[in-house]
Amino acid sequence: MRLVFPLLLIVLFSKESFANNNHADSTFYPAGNPAIQLTGRVDYSRPDQPRFWAPGVYINIRFRGTYCILDITDEVRWGTNHNYLEVKIDNNIPYRIRLNNSNNRILLANNLKEGVHNIIICKNTEADIGYLQLNGIICSKLLNPSKKPKRKIEFIGNSITCGSGNDESVTACNTGAWYDQHNAYMAYGPLTSRTLNAQWQLSSVSGIGLMHSCCNKEKIMPQVFDKINMSGDSIPWNFQHYQPDVVTVCLGQNDGIQDSAVFCKNYIGFLERLRSYYPKTRLVLLSSPMADKNLDSVLRKYITAVRLALERRNEWKVSSYFFSKRYHKGCGSHPNLAEHREMAGELSAFIRKEMNW
Repeated sequence: MRLVFPLLLIVLFSKESFANNNHADSTFYPAGNPAIQLTGRVDYSRPDQPRFWAPGVYINIRFRGTYCILDITDEVRWGTNHNYLEVKIDNNIPYRIRLNNSNNRILLANNLKEGVHNIIICKNTEADIGYLQLNGIICSKLLNPSKKPKRKIEFIGNSITCGSGNDESVTACNTGAWYDQHNAYMAYGPLTSRTLNAQWQLSSVSGIGLMHSCCNKEKIMPQVFDKINMSGDSIPWNFQHYQPDVVTVCLGQNDGIQDSAVFCKNYIGFLERLRSYYPKTRLVLLSSPMADKNLDSVLRKYITAVRLALERRNEWKVSSYFFSKRYHKGCGSHPNLAEHREMAGELSAFIRKEMNW
């Protein structure tokens, strides 16, 4: 069970009731303010109301004062399902928020010590739950954000990479809705990135595969990878906005055991596409950490064959990493929070060595 920092007061209320909860010194800063920093695949077609679908998209806020309020809209795509956020204030323990309305003004922090504070707000739930639209921040004084880390990592994958089923701190497995245990912020990708002082981007969709997706999904990763809304296969993404130093690929769990020649051909084709987007990036091919013994053995063979085939083509910026054991103690046999920390420990050590970080 993760504890909530005791000095924080979390309040969710509608915009209509906000007037009764206002602070005398408050200023509304629209989302287009350059001091509000977003990282991830974001649709800026309406600059003051940017939208994002992907898990792990995060907002950095730096402000002076004792409180901070977030103004955010939830698509509420399915009528009752709501997105979750992870909020981290300064160096305190992060906490989760479930949005309860379409339009939300959330008192993220109150009664803080007067001075400069930093907040990270991360989308914990994945694209299938719908978009979030950032409208603005309310505080005493918004400050220019801290400089982003120079290092950048992108994590391509399925539900494992999304952080699906990993967090039972509020809702136990097999209770609530299927997304109630999602926590992208505490998934192995963002954990690895924070360990290595790097930015992160999660390009992941639950159930998706390289050539075959599960759960009645018709879309596959090569089809949707160039989109901002990968779940909906919509809104083209400009890859120049984020050129990572490292891209990890964790696919195959939903494909299952396939014809080896066909699978490897599709894998190589996808990696060649990645290379066209990212000419200087180190590609790291990962085994599936939740695969059973048979699938794990097959995926290791596929990945090794793919890496060797690319090396024969003089593609040397491709590595592979196989997780040391099976991680499957979370909901639906996904890794849980503790296992994501272990996975991040393994992957951080590998990337640090590969990149000399």
